[in-house]
Amino acid sequence: MSELAGGDAPKEGDDSASTPAPAAGKSGGDRKFADELHSVTIHGRQRTFYIDLKESDNGKFFKVSEKSRGGQKTTIMFDSEDLEQFISAFDEMKSYI
Repeated sequence: MSELAGGDAPKEGDDSASTPAPAAGKSGGDRKFADELHSVTIHGRQRTFYIDLKESDNGKFFKVSEKSRGGQKTTIMFDSEDLEQFISAFDEMKSYI
């Protein structure tokens, strides 16, 4: 897992490894919804971000999660085919900083 520090160091006991959810309608607990291919953790001032590249039977996708200091977690997912659009949007936004 790669880490990018933006201020705070990771805290002991911080669960930065996300476990994929089991496939819907499946029992047995050993079956994963998706395999994790790569993961990056970004430690910001107020939040920690987890960016995971995963692969399921439907293809590769990104899972981006934000965890605030209060413990609230928010997650979005998008297909790997859309990565360039996200990069373009961030590059555009960066020009306004």
